[in-house]
Amino acid sequence: MTKDIYHNIALKIKQEKKLFSVLIDPDKQNFSELLKTIQLCNKVKIDFFLVGGSIITNGNIDNTVHAIKENSIIPVLLFPGSHNHISTKADGILFLSLISGRNPDFLIGTQLLATPKLKTSKLEIIPTGYLLVDCGNQTTAIKVSETPPIPFKENELAANTALTGQYLGQKLIYIDGGSGAEQPISNEMITQTKSSLDIPLIIGGGIKSAETATKVYNAGADIIVIGNGAEKNRNLIEDISVVRNNFN
Repeated sequence: MTKDIYHNIALKIKQEKKLFSVLIDPDKQNFSELLKTIQLCNKVKIDFFLVGGSIITNGNIDNTVHAIKENSIIPVLLFPGSHNHISTKADGILFLSLISGRNPDFLIGTQLLATPKLKTSKLEIIPTGYLLVDCGNQTTAIKVSETPPIPFKENELAANTALTGQYLGQKLIYIDGGSGAEQPISNEMITQTKSSLDIPLIIGGGIKSAETATKVYNAGADIIVIGNGAEKNRNLIEDISVVRNNFN
């Protein structure tokens, strides 16, 4: 199990490369469809998988991670919505703190509950400041966290919140419109936030086309994540990989 995922991410970004990840929600996958997604991700060489979601009920994280690991050499990082969403079969975990909100459960509470299991695991733990932004609809992440998102046009608030995360020791900043976001994070917010940071910036939510991905990368995103978009249109994975390759 690799322990240099963050090092490789940071190194690529230092080399001014763009990265691309696909988020797999165990609740929204059957094995045959998951296998097709994995095979396409292998073909286009995404940089890493994310596995998780705000609510996981029927889906089995262990089985999903196992399926990916059996069929791919691409690193698998957990994207947990709860302390229960942990699989030691993965390579690492985005250890999220919802710094855009003021709900203590998602700032530190669920993290505290997860720590004993993480301590005995071999997962690479990557502290990540997580910001939810209002991109036009009430996403599951907003409902579950019971905390208001950053307003869409509050660019300075987003930038300052992200920088606070960096000063608190976060290694990544992830700004998300949430699953099924009506529109992506604004270019202005991405640019202002990126200019404030010395750590990698991940952007997710509402990225439904290669054209949008191009704008998001141009605005300053280091890493693009798609989830819901890929579930509805698997070809989007290939389209965005072409965009990433053009930047690199």
